[in-house]
Amino acid sequence: MRERATPVRASPVRAFRVRAFRVRAVAAAAAVATVAAGLAVRAGTDGVFAKYAGSALYTVLLCALVVLCAPRTRPLVAASAALVLSWAVEFAQLTGVPAELSAHSTAARLVLGSTFNAPDLLGYAVGAAAAWSVYAGARRLR
Repeated sequence: MRERATPVRASPVRAFRVRAFRVRAVAAAAAVATVAAGLAVRAGTDGVFAKYAGSALYTVLLCALVVLCAPRTRPLVAASAALVLSWAVEFAQLTGVPAELSAHSTAARLVLGSTFNAPDLLGYAVGAAAAWSVYAGARRLR
């Protein structure tokens, strides 16, 4: 009589690594798409819409980067971390340090900005809410 072979299952560690890799890949794609959306907004529109859409997308990008670095992060934690980072950068602009750095570096100007603008805080909150809703919805689809 022939014995039936028991199926070999992947180890939990391997399954975790595969899941983390997939989450990171999606987060990286989201980061690239967010940068592309930001560039498209800047190229295609101007004025108030472009400014605040850029603020919201800045926080969406930070959320994607948080998930890229920590793929097991829950959506609320990732969005909250991105919001706190965005607000920290905005409030740092009150010190003048980002303005000084921005005067010497295009990268610093893009990442840190130069002048404090209180309405940006709301734009960041909108971006965090959008990032949370997309990330939470994506996690439910798994």
